Amino acid sequence: MKVLVRKFLQKESTSGIILMFVTVIALIFSNTFLSEFYNTFLHTKIEFKIGDLLEISKPLILWVNDGLMAIFFLLIGLEIKRELLLGHLSSFSKIALPAFAALGGMVVPALVFLFFNYDNDFALRGWAIPTATDIAFALGILSLLGRRVPVSLKIFLMALAIFDDLGAILIIAFFYTSQLSFFSLAMALFCIVTLYLMNKMQITLVSAYALVGIVLWVFVLKSGIHATLAGIILAFTIPLNAINEKRKRVSPVKSLQHYIHFWVAFYILPIFAFVNAGVDLRDMSLEKLTNPVALGIIFGLFIGKQVGVFTFTFIAVKLKIAKLPRCTTWGQIYGISVLTGIGFTMSLFIDSLAYLDSDQFFYTDKLAILIGSITSGILGYLILRKTKSKKHCSV
Repeated sequence: MKVLVRKFLQKESTSGIILMFVTVIALIFSNTFLSEFYNTFLHTKIEFKIGDLLEISKPLILWVNDGLMAIFFLLIGLEIKRELLLGHLSSFSKIALPAFAALGGMVVPALVFLFFNYDNDFALRGWAIPTATDIAFALGILSLLGRRVPVSLKIFLMALAIFDDLGAILIIAFFYTSQLSFFSLAMALFCIVTLYLMNKMQITLVSAYALVGIVLWVFVLKSGIHATLAGIILAFTIPLNAINEKRKRVSPVKSLQHYIHFWVAFYILPIFAFVNAGVDLRDMSLEKLTNPVALGIIFGLFIGKQVGVFTFTFIAVKLKIAKLPRCTTWGQIYGISVLTGIGFTMSLFIDSLAYLDSDQFFYTDKLAILIGSITSGILGYLILRKTKSKKHCSV
């Protein structure tokens, strides 16, 4: 198990470093003579059509946000399922601390955002933007610290981020759903029942689940519920363990997770970052950057996240609901709390749902996400670099 965790952390860390590089590239494209090409590229219409039966026409950026990100959420769902049943979230003692920390990391940033935007109904649609944590980015920064950070602390951050992602999934499902098509919902439900029966029949062919999953994605997309939730639903119907036709025990969840993790880490998330992180800074001013939405996001990520995660962690430990991760100190917990303010990909994703193509905030919402994430990353890194693990403790 330790070897698997280390491999996972190493892959996530490398992905985080690639995300940093791609973000810089996107900023260069959107702030130079390439900006016109960049914007045209993002809004290129791509159409998929099967006679009169099916038609999906979306700009490239929405194919990425609705399509590729469904695969990202499939991976999240597989990780959540596996950790809940077998891994670091399989008992109350393992769940308690990261769950409390994640709850604080969602509630307090949302309250900070509400404080700045309580009097603007449209702006309030973005209340969930600062509640997210980008695990790849955060682990990428942790990787720069090497053995200064114990593995137990990295696992704590990973578990916290899983609960954070679970919260984001529920938020998207309940708060960012448009008008519903009951026919499409009924067909999506039929797909879910089919997947459930396949699970009960111990079908281990991953491609069979993928085929039904694609059909499910189409109907969820057409239903008005955000299409990425199809990835989560699909993940929870794939068997964790089963007996194949050769009478051998196999794990479809483990196999699929292993296969798509590489594609998500090194292709899907960097593509998402490239099409979403391009913020035009040429007409930016202090006045635009200090609008309530931008302030709510910046302070939500940079202040709300660290206060929420650290406070709820402190309460959970002092009430003896949970214990600190092995070999860690309160200084390191605070450093991790600051690091959770790196919202980036998840914050950008929720931002795209909250404000769609609205230019009301002149892209300051995206810039605010970058500022809040970068400042959290830098301060978190500096704190963790200065703090040390407990003495006489193997990390």
